Amino acid sequence: MKSILQTQGLHHITLNGADKKTSVSFWQDILGMRFIFEQPNLDDLDINHLYFDCGDGTTVTVFTDEKRKPKKSKLQNDIGSLHHVAFWVSQSTIRIAEKNLSENGFANTGIKDRGFMDSIYFKDPLGLLIELASYKFDPPFGYSHANVLEMAHKLRIKRGALNIEDVDVSLAIRKLSQS
Repeated sequence: MKSILQTQGLHHITLNGADKKTSVSFWQDILGMRFIFEQPNLDDLDINHLYFDCGDGTTVTVFTDEKRKPKKSKLQNDIGSLHHVAFWVSQSTIRIAEKNLSENGFANTGIKDRGFMDSIYFKDPLGLLIELASYKFDPPFGYSHANVLEMAHKLRIKRGALNIEDVDVSLAIRKLSQS
């Protein structure tokens, strides 16, 4: 029998950054992720390791080096590469994100309705695609967003729909609430 590992959630994401100022200016001052601490990268003491609080106790960390200069370049979407990083925000925050990002010099897509969530996309100072995502629903007591989405997916398949829509989420919440 194969051994199966059990994850408990996302621990952190580590990105390769440029200098410390660029990282702190973006992750703390634009996205509001509190700068927690820094220390050397213990695998390469010439590289600095910055830690930012995502807001729920998980962290984004960034490797920096003062010799690196920020250069925004088109990142390749090669197989095995990172496409984008998505951060969970409230409906209130996503509603003001487009204006706030634009005022701070970050072009963005505006809010996109994804059926069960809203999204807005933009690039960080180094070209990484960032998504702010906000669920359009709260799960019933005792259930998670994943529980609702799993049920909504089954309902949308049954309907023959391309993607999960509000009707699927609403019915999923009702079914879970009654079980």
